[in-house]
Amino acid sequence: MIHDDKIPHYGKDWSTLAEALGDLRYDVLADFLSELSKKLAKDADADAGRGRHKLSEELYTTASKLEASANATERAWEICAPFMDEDLID
Repeated sequence: MIHDDKIPHYGKDWSTLAEALGDLRYDVLADFLSELSKKLAKDADADAGRGRHKLSEELYTTASKLEASANATERAWEICAPFMDEDLID
């Protein structure tokens, strides 16, 4: 697998991408973080299978911390959701 160093429409402008992600509703952001966590855990599995144990351990750690971030973001959503305009919640 080839890992890119940019994302279409964002290039390497990480601050713009971070702003766009940060502007998501917290429940949606939590879903994104959870999906990213799963992707990195899958990469960790693949690297472990290739004998790249140090790399896989770091990726598992990253995946775990992202999942913890997703959980915290979901809790933030539960706090703010009652104050959201119902038209903005699907």
